[in-house]
Amino acid sequence: MNRKAVALISGGLDSMLAAKVVMEQGVHVEGLNFYTGFCVEGHTHAIRRKDRAKEKRNNALWVAEQLGIPLHIIDVTSEYKDVVLNPKHGYGQHLNPCLDCKIFMVNKALAWGFMDEHGFDFIVTGEVIGQRPKSQRKETMPIVARESGADDLLLRPLCAKNLPPTRPEREGWVDREALFDFHGRNRKPQMALAEALGLTDYAQPAGGCCFLTDARYAAKLADLWEARGERDYELDDIMLLKVGRHIRPAPHYKLIVGREEGENRFLEGYRKRFLHLRTSRVPGPLALVDGAPAREDVALLARVLARYSQGRDEAEVEVSVHHPDGVVELLNVAPLAPAELPAAWHV
Repeated sequence: MNRKAVALISGGLDSMLAAKVVMEQGVHVEGLNFYTGFCVEGHTHAIRRKDRAKEKRNNALWVAEQLGIPLHIIDVTSEYKDVVLNPKHGYGQHLNPCLDCKIFMVNKALAWGFMDEHGFDFIVTGEVIGQRPKSQRKETMPIVARESGADDLLLRPLCAKNLPPTRPEREGWVDREALFDFHGRNRKPQMALAEALGLTDYAQPAGGCCFLTDARYAAKLADLWEARGERDYELDDIMLLKVGRHIRPAPHYKLIVGREEGENRFLEGYRKRFLHLRTSRVPGPLALVDGAPAREDVALLARVLARYSQGRDEAEVEVSVHHPDGVVELLNVAPLAPAELPAAWHV
């Protein structure tokens, strides 16, 4: 009987290799990719000038194409919120709930793959013992299998020989001797395996594909929670945290200032929903106001915006203030001097 496996495909080398190793044993493999909203890929790389030279491909789709397998992409942004806000196993170095995230994704793969109309037999991941300090340790591997509900139907082909045999191995669906015993953070074994399997082009290891592992992004998210007085977010919140300078002069409002043309264009899509500011007579960025500033606060924000315009050395800069109800007012303000913009305002 030709067995079927659903493989979690992140777009990285490990998930690509894990799927390929199982395919080499005659197993029918299909890929599964979950969209959480915190993915690094496909957002800032497509916006910022400094990233223009980077390939804009979706690596998960690209991996599936290289392997010749279907890829099913599932939006889990709503369900994933509880993982971020209430991780049972806590956070990693920043706000990354890596262990809970892995449990969540394997559980979702189990629920999807074992539906009658899909009929998969087991789950494949690219996990390697010792590669991630929070979620990929010898003691956490059984936790993922147990709490996800997958138990011994979860196969990690790249480190299987370092773990007890799973049902696919015991039942002979795959040959355990053709699996591997990789461990640690050294990627040379994976690269050698990729060469042996004829995989010459793949995403280079870059230390993670989730914004929650990024210190600066995590600080902005924590600041958002503190300012609003609750641990919650919407998809637009987490998208805007990826873009612009975030400047908070007071707890009840902040300014999001575009840093370049690409970011300004991105922020344009939100201008009708937020109070926003522009410079009228000199080139400058677009800035969104998140929160509820008083009138005198808006004058201060106009001075901040003028500081980042090409009129920063002028005595006065005209700033147009656009209210969500369509009202526009003009302010003539003196740009803030560098000494008047405390480092503590930068989130």
